[in-house]
Amino acid sequence: MAHPLQLGFQDAASPIMEELLHFHDHALMAVFLISALVLYIITTLMSTKLSNTNTIDAQEIEMVWTIMPAIILIVIALPSLRILYLMDEMSNPDITVKAIGHQWYWSYEYSDFADLNFDSYMIPTKDLSPGQFRLLEVDNRMVTPVGMATRTLITADDVLHSWAVPSLGVKTDAIPGRLSEASFLISRPGVYYGQCSEICGANHSFMPIVVESLPIKEFLDWSSASETA
Repeated sequence: MAHPLQLGFQDAASPIMEELLHFHDHALMAVFLISALVLYIITTLMSTKLSNTNTIDAQEIEMVWTIMPAIILIVIALPSLRILYLMDEMSNPDITVKAIGHQWYWSYEYSDFADLNFDSYMIPTKDLSPGQFRLLEVDNRMVTPVGMATRTLITADDVLHSWAVPSLGVKTDAIPGRLSEASFLISRPGVYYGQCSEICGANHSFMPIVVESLPIKEFLDWSSASETA
């Protein structure tokens, strides 16, 4: 999760988020090179007293500053399109979870199990245990198995919400009457935090999201215990 004074992204916990981090660095390098070139040209123009009238009508230069931006846009667009297709819907998910946004809590339904559904409320500050995070801990976490393709169907019961977990590279709007889809594969066990990212009313900042990833055996034990509870 994020820590104070952090300047970059959270550590990636899914292959999609790793791809997004690589693309961010790739695009940032292009922006840095363009900025450096523009700064060099501006500095040169301001510092030199010499001028050349041949640059007033130079078709070669015009061709360069027309073609180069097009090449830069292609270099940025191709990996971007690749990631968009990777983030598209998953054809054969191993598990499906339905996340429903309410004012102001989340509820989860596991469609692959007979009777596994629960509500997830934020734990009030006065009830937190030592080591738990304020405004981020919930009483019931969404639990998924490690290394298995997870499809999350996202909707809302009342107003617009947004289901977002930065370390998984997931942010999908929850719209009443509409079923959105987000897919991810968690690459290592852990607990990953997110929050509703759409202003949804007075307690918008009090409906966190916690995804816990467990090895498959522990996940099956948890699901059996949750169904019998």
